[in-house]
Amino acid sequence: MTLALSTAVPPSLLALREALGASAVLFGDEVPQRNRNDWSTQPPTRPLAVVRPVDAAGVAAALVACREARLPVVPQGGLTGLCGGARPEDGWVALSLERMVGIEEIDPASATMTVWAGTPLEVVQRAAAEAGFYFALDLGARGSCAIGGNLSTNAGGNRVIRYGMARELVLGLEVVLPDGTVMTSLNKMLKNNAGYDLKQLFIGSEGTLGVITRIVLRLHPQPGCTLSALCALPDYDGVVRLLGAARGGLGPLLSAFEVMWPDYWQVVTERVGVRDPLAGGAAHGHYVLVEVQGTDEAIDGPRFQRWLERQMEEGVLADAAVAQSMTDTQSFWALRDACAEFFPTLGAHVSYDIGLPVQSMDAYVRACKAALAARVPGCESVYYGHIGDGNLHLVAWVSGLSVEHQPKEAMDEVIYGLVREFGGTVSAEHGIGTAKKRWLGHARSPEEIALMKTLKAALDPTGLLNPGKVV
Repeated sequence: MTLALSTAVPPSLLALREALGASAVLFGDEVPQRNRNDWSTQPPTRPLAVVRPVDAAGVAAALVACREARLPVVPQGGLTGLCGGARPEDGWVALSLERMVGIEEIDPASATMTVWAGTPLEVVQRAAAEAGFYFALDLGARGSCAIGGNLSTNAGGNRVIRYGMARELVLGLEVVLPDGTVMTSLNKMLKNNAGYDLKQLFIGSEGTLGVITRIVLRLHPQPGCTLSALCALPDYDGVVRLLGAARGGLGPLLSAFEVMWPDYWQVVTERVGVRDPLAGGAAHGHYVLVEVQGTDEAIDGPRFQRWLERQMEEGVLADAAVAQSMTDTQSFWALRDACAEFFPTLGAHVSYDIGLPVQSMDAYVRACKAALAARVPGCESVYYGHIGDGNLHLVAWVSGLSVEHQPKEAMDEVIYGLVREFGGTVSAEHGIGTAKKRWLGHARSPEEIALMKTLKAALDPTGLLNPGKVV
């Protein structure tokens, strides 16, 4: 398509197009639909332009051009965020890292991988595996999300209980600051205490302080075996007891501890249609998927089996199914991941990601379920989460209503209001963006928010890099 450039396009962006190439800077109707929104439920926008550089120098040139034109610019990765953090407003510039992909280096001696920020997470995982390593970050959008975006929200995912959040898997970064300065700090060392750990400023900052362009990732040995069990428990006290027993009895082998409340279990087994692997189909108080990653199945398999038997003997478990193969393990995870099938099954709904003290989670769930039903007529809700790392997910909906007509504001008030009462956080792993900005004060003190604003003003005094997001 040939574009007749509008006189509204600033000269600095026209010059940027000349410098980077016509395919790297698209204006108006040329802007692809994918760059107009992220996975949040907000409507798509009409950005003035999308810039698609191939390296840090191109990112720097884009930021300088936008600064000269006083145009807000929004960094974009895989656009799988749920909070509007990568969504540009009308007339803004989207800075997409979709061309900055690939594995630059794998260093077996330091067990690191250097990658471009636009590389999909699944590509990173596959490259690590082919080199005989394991990259531990994993989440459902692995095929679409970009590793730079994962860092911008400090993503967590399925195995935080063993490997930590995204920030624990990063050793070095290259970042372009809002004024176009390229800060290259591609450190490979686990121990490097030469001054401030600057990379932590940018991990979790949602592209408001700088644009991550390259990353040094920490790799781990490939697991020699993966073992799992689907456990049924009579009550939440049993869940907490089982978690303690898993930490103490399985130690560093424990890689996942996923809890499903009975309302979630009923939806996925009866409405979504995922097979119930537990004998008899009896209803239980809670369901837990326990996974361990060992080095030798001949040693770790019997150890895991003995641990499970001990939990049965001590009355912690009401029932359990033990995976006999990776197919079984995948079927267990299908229960936990069935939330991806909720839209065709339940229709429009609203998903929430919060954090709570582990001991308080069941009390929160009971209070939240009752409060939603009382405040929002016809509201249903189900609960599940990683739990071992304090992360609870919930889905709420009113049947028959479209996404636009779901009473989200009333739901938000109930859910986040109770989060504050229970001493939790409004975001465990998806960031703040614009969707949760109103509720940031429920999880952060005025002093913390003031310091965040001070950092933003220091690094981005013109306020043009992803403005209005987070704080």
